[in-house]
Amino acid sequence: MGKKAGSPLELSDQSFAARFNEPLVHQIVVAFQAGARAGTRAQKNRSAVRGGGAKPWRQKGTGNARAGTNRSPIWRGGGKVFPAQNRDFKQKVNRKAYRAGVRSILSELLRQDRLVVVDAIKIDKPKTKALVEKLIALDAPNALIVTDDFDLTLALSARNLPGVHVVDVINANPVVLVGFDKVIMTVDAVKKFEEVLK
Repeated sequence: MGKKAGSPLELSDQSFAARFNEPLVHQIVVAFQAGARAGTRAQKNRSAVRGGGAKPWRQKGTGNARAGTNRSPIWRGGGKVFPAQNRDFKQKVNRKAYRAGVRSILSELLRQDRLVVVDAIKIDKPKTKALVEKLIALDAPNALIVTDDFDLTLALSARNLPGVHVVDVINANPVVLVGFDKVIMTVDAVKKFEEVLK
């Protein structure tokens, strides 16, 4: 049983009354953050550095140490010994585990009274002041707003508010769900969550 502004709302126990599984929530949050890493740092080894084709000087008789290339790692301008290479930081999370983690997050938000369900949040035109007034009325000046479909007008109204973010259900990832004091969710978004998390 959840609460929405104005009247009671029946929420699915499967999606909003799950046991809080902290290790699983931690796993899916870290996995999502790891997947966002670019992993594009790259350095060159001795074979990738330009030049160094000829032996700098003859093997014997110069008094210098023996050298086969001026692109050796111990030379200035040479390659790296253990260069960083492009890599993929993604961590595999099973779909079943991911959904269980999101259910755990939503259930904990409800238990902590951080989840606010409203019929709808409508802004006639992109206006930050109008959105601020609605958020103050809901006692949630810093909040994540989740809608069933992406609302451009709402997103434009919220983009100048540092503590407010607007997403649709498809893009409501674990990181944003745990990162705000309050989560404001429309009734349609709740129904869509319940369908997705079956």
